[in-house]
Amino acid sequence: MPLLYTIGQWTVGNTMKLGWRPTVEGLENVPATGGAILAGNHLSVADELFLGSVVPRHIAFWAKSEYFKGSGVGGRLTRALMHGLGCIPVERAGGRAALAAFDGAVPVLKAGDLVAVYPEGTRSPDGRLYRGRTGAARLAVAAGVPLIPVGVLGTEKVQPIGQPYPKPFTGKVTVRFGKPIETTGRGDDRTALRELTDELMAEIQKLTGQEYVPRYAPPRGATPPAA
Repeated sequence: MPLLYTIGQWTVGNTMKLGWRPTVEGLENVPATGGAILAGNHLSVADELFLGSVVPRHIAFWAKSEYFKGSGVGGRLTRALMHGLGCIPVERAGGRAALAAFDGAVPVLKAGDLVAVYPEGTRSPDGRLYRGRTGAARLAVAAGVPLIPVGVLGTEKVQPIGQPYPKPFTGKVTVRFGKPIETTGRGDDRTALRELTDELMAEIQKLTGQEYVPRYAPPRGATPPAA
């Protein structure tokens, strides 16, 4: 585990656990060793903070590529922070450039690390669970690692969209881990990846109880579809 990540667990991680006392269920489903993808719903920026605080292993999170390209003193510090935490750079523009993030994640998983992915692709604008994108399934099949469904509840109250930092001692947070979905022998064609993704989202819904929306989450600022 990177030293900086360990320091973060002792400081930020313990602060999250002491300040909000999250309820954790199914942590035994996270393997003690070996690569795996933690694939969960996404309600808040705080999801990553709580996930990192309750899982005792290192998790490689995605980070905007801009964080790795800054100039000046601030830029160098940010780059050092991202590298020190073991983050994976991702291009927000998507397309071919974004695929580089998946190429970078495969060796991380094959080396036995955990990677966190949010299949919805963005935070839920209204608390509902939206259709998953197939990237998490594609990555799991390519690396030959299991998908571990994760359900997080209450973080949208701790740090709502637009809130720059978690509100102290606000809301009740629950983090649930489902049984691993094995991907060995799964196909990597479009139909197989869609089926695996739908299976994953169904397991996440069981953990959260969220209303499911069978379409992709709207872009930030757009009006969510009617119930």
